[in-house]
Amino acid sequence: MYITDIIRRSGRSLRQAKARTILTALAIAVGTFALTLTLAASNGAQAFVDNIIADNFDPTELLVAKDETLFGGGDVSKPQEYDESFGDFASSAGAAVQIKRLTSKDVNKIKQVPGIESVRIELDINLEFVTRPGGKNDSKKYVATAQAFNPSKNPDLLAGSVPKPLNNRQVLIPEGFLEPLGFASAEQAINQPITLAVRKPFDPDSLKFNPKTMELEEDKSIEKNKKENFTVVGVMKKASTAQPGTELYMFIGSADALRLNDIATKDTDNYRKYLSASARVSDGNDPAKLKTVQDELVNRGFVALSVKDTQEFLTQIIDVLRYIVAGFGAIAVIASLFGIINTMYISVLQRTREIGLMKALGMHKRDIGRLFRFEAAWIGFLGGVMGSAGAYGLGTLLNPTISKALQLEEGEVFLIFRLPEIAILVGLLMLVAIIAGLLPSRKAAKLDPIEALRTE
Repeated sequence: MYITDIIRRSGRSLRQAKARTILTALAIAVGTFALTLTLAASNGAQAFVDNIIADNFDPTELLVAKDETLFGGGDVSKPQEYDESFGDFASSAGAAVQIKRLTSKDVNKIKQVPGIESVRIELDINLEFVTRPGGKNDSKKYVATAQAFNPSKNPDLLAGSVPKPLNNRQVLIPEGFLEPLGFASAEQAINQPITLAVRKPFDPDSLKFNPKTMELEEDKSIEKNKKENFTVVGVMKKASTAQPGTELYMFIGSADALRLNDIATKDTDNYRKYLSASARVSDGNDPAKLKTVQDELVNRGFVALSVKDTQEFLTQIIDVLRYIVAGFGAIAVIASLFGIINTMYISVLQRTREIGLMKALGMHKRDIGRLFRFEAAWIGFLGGVMGSAGAYGLGTLLNPTISKALQLEEGEVFLIFRLPEIAILVGLLMLVAIIAGLLPSRKAAKLDPIEALRTE
């Protein structure tokens, strides 16, 4: 008997028991629905992380530091031996820890590693305040953070442009600062000055003894901060792919960042000590070349992280959540398999005489077994299609709402459905359904035709 004939006959048999077939397929559809949504959500989350990486990191660069604690490594559960060269203490995991910092000598050592083209120090400057001199809100001051601009970044601007290089007291501001600083529009902010102030380290010489109060008092005539005027050259549109926590960061040139950092840390343990630096590798798009330089940095006592390593680190939580949700979907599918086995056994019992007649007319055992396995495959196919179609339809309807809630950029969606993945999922469900139908099909193939024809 031809395979095509068996497929048509199995479909005809299922149509004769529509209610039972649909109910069994719905049981599979529940698990398929969950698995399809899980795949779509994980695709969206992965695409979101990929966009963050692409918009914020240069694949030819390595993030270099001296302390693996910065990258989630190290053991902070044990007391650290004190080292006065480390700099200030930091709190991590509820414990006081010291973070090894890069010094100017370390930066020079990194530059000397074969294959490294340039080194850029990563700096975040905690400004004491930012304000707009002579503007509408000139009396108002706002806390802010300025970050050394990464030339590989290509921010989406509402107005202005990004000079190459960004320096000479030029600054990119986020759109969130327009209204507070008194700008009516992004265009109005371009080429306007704003004041960035960094707090100077505490100077004991600023204390004077007051004989009236018999106490030491700070000399108010000594300026506690350093103010510098910067020119706004660009206003950045709020981006959903910005690094978490950096949505309101201002960006300044590397030279300006180094100067402000020196002012804020002079005469302290952190003076000219840096948490990390980015090293650009010549021909860094070649994975082998990038890995060679990374290994050499590690051999020289540094911790080096590539963009790929960063991406894997960011997707760890996504993977865990994906496996958890996929596990629940898989449990639903496994539970539905018992429904297929039960349905097929009942079908064999109800069609015993029909099986006997087919055998009496010359149908082989192999074809009888195939008939029931194809029926199981049809049920798996129907369940897979119904579940996937339901997930696709609901996901398409909810995507605009989810995108709005997550503040994704226009054109970006959280649930990304890929037809090849759905097709593979449906194919796997058909295979699993066939496996579930093996025992009933085997029972049908072994029936004695004479005994089967006697069955009432």
